[in-house]
Amino acid sequence: MRKYWEFTQKNVFSELLSFIGRMTQENLTHQIEYLKVENEILRKRVGRSIRPTPIERRKLIKFGTPLGKDLRDIITVVIYETFLLWARNYKRNKDLERINKRGRPKTLEEIRKLVVRLAKENNWGYVRILGELNKLGVKRLSKSNVKNILKENGIDPVPKRAGDSWDNFIKRHFQTLWACDFFTKQAITALGPRMFFILFFINIKTRRVYIAGATQFPKQEWVNKQTKNVLYLLTINKDGKSLLIRDRDKKFSNEFDKLFKDSGFNVQKTPFMSPNMNSYAESWVGTIKRECLNHFIVFGERHLRYLISEYVAHYNTTRPHSSMGNMPLELSLTKNAGEIKCQTKLGGIIKNYYRG
Repeated sequence: MRKYWEFTQKNVFSELLSFIGRMTQENLTHQIEYLKVENEILRKRVGRSIRPTPIERRKLIKFGTPLGKDLRDIITVVIYETFLLWARNYKRNKDLERINKRGRPKTLEEIRKLVVRLAKENNWGYVRILGELNKLGVKRLSKSNVKNILKENGIDPVPKRAGDSWDNFIKRHFQTLWACDFFTKQAITALGPRMFFILFFINIKTRRVYIAGATQFPKQEWVNKQTKNVLYLLTINKDGKSLLIRDRDKKFSNEFDKLFKDSGFNVQKTPFMSPNMNSYAESWVGTIKRECLNHFIVFGERHLRYLISEYVAHYNTTRPHSSMGNMPLELSLTKNAGEIKCQTKLGGIIKNYYRG
C-alpha cells in the first residue's frame, strides 16, 4: 500500500511538472510569435536595411547561435546565411567591422575637393570635369562619382549652374552699382490727406542716399526733371561704366533710361513684381520709415521734406552702418576720452553720441 501511494505521488508530481512545462512553452511560443509580428511591423516602418554595429553583431551571435537552425524562422535583421557568415568569422577572430563591407571605397577627400573646385570655377558638365581629372592623372573616377560629389556639396548640374544668378550679377557690379525707387508717405494738407511720392537713389557700395524730390503727381516729366537735377551727383568720382537698377514702374520712361546711358550707365530692369531684386533700395525704405517717418504725423509737403532731409543727413554722416563695419559713412577722427555728449534732432528721434 505504501509503495502504491509513493508511485501515485510520483505520477501526480510528474504530470504537474509536465503541465507547467507545457504552459510555459506555450506562453513562450505566444511571446515569440507576438515579437515576430511586432518586429515585422517595425521593419516596414523603417523602410530600409539595417546595418548592425560590431558590438550589435556580437550580441546577435551570442544569443542566436544556441538556437541553431530554428533561428532561420525568426531572424529578420539579415538573412540566415549572412548570420552564419558572421558566426564563422567571429570564431576565426576576424574583425567584424570588415564583414559585409558594401560598395566601392570612398573617394579621397583631396580628389573630392578638386572636383568641387573645378565645378565652382567653371561652367563644366560631369564629362568635362571627368576629362580634366583624367588629364591631371585622376583616372579612377566615373561620371556617377563626379555627379554624386557635386550633389553632396549642393552644386547643381551645369544647365542650372550655367545661368548667372542675380546675386552673382550684383556682386560682379557691386563697385559701380546704383539703385533707384520710390517710397510714399501720407501728409495732412489744407485739402485733406494726400499721398506724396519720394524719388531717391542709393549707391550700393557706399550706401550713400540722394533724394531727388517729392511730389503728389509723379509723372514721367517730373521724374526726368528731378533726375537731371541730381544726375551730376551720381557721376562724381565715377570711373568707367556704372549700372543702375530700377523696377518696371511706368514712371521710369525711355527718356529716363537715356539720361543715364548718355552719362555712362547701363540700366538693368528688375523682373515684374520682384522687389527682392532691388533689395538695397527696399531695405533703405524700411529704414527711413522705421527710424523716422513712422514716428510723425506729417503736415504738408514742407514738413515732409524737412523730416527726410534731416534723416538723410544723419544717415549719410553720423549713423553707423552694420554693412560698413558698424561705422558712419563719413569717417572722422573720434576721441577715445572725454565727456560723452548727445546731439539730438527731430525731437530726439535722431540721436548722435560723441565725445566732447
